[in-house]
Amino acid sequence: MTKEQFSARLTKLRMAKGVSARDMSLSIGQSAGYINNIENGVNLPSMSVFFYICEYFGITPNEFFDVDSTNPEKINRLLEEAKGLDDNQIDMLINIAAGLKR
Repeated sequence: MTKEQFSARLTKLRMAKGVSARDMSLSIGQSAGYINNIENGVNLPSMSVFFYICEYFGITPNEFFDVDSTNPEKINRLLEEAKGLDDNQIDMLINIAAGLKR
């Protein structure tokens, strides 16, 4: 993943969460312009801050880099809800998802 792709992914996830760059920066313990600098390609986060960013979004680093997943936080929530379903209910949920993709 290039620096530009990283910046774009961060922006997309932040916007999906509905928070400003400033609020996110402060929430992860950084200066007000920190996320803005990453999104504008000025800086990249350290590894430790990257892990805070993933924790903030409620995703794993692998999910951060999975650009085909448009909203991994909501997908994780859906998976949590599906854990208590029986096989028939899971099959119905799969059919609903497949139908929505068409």
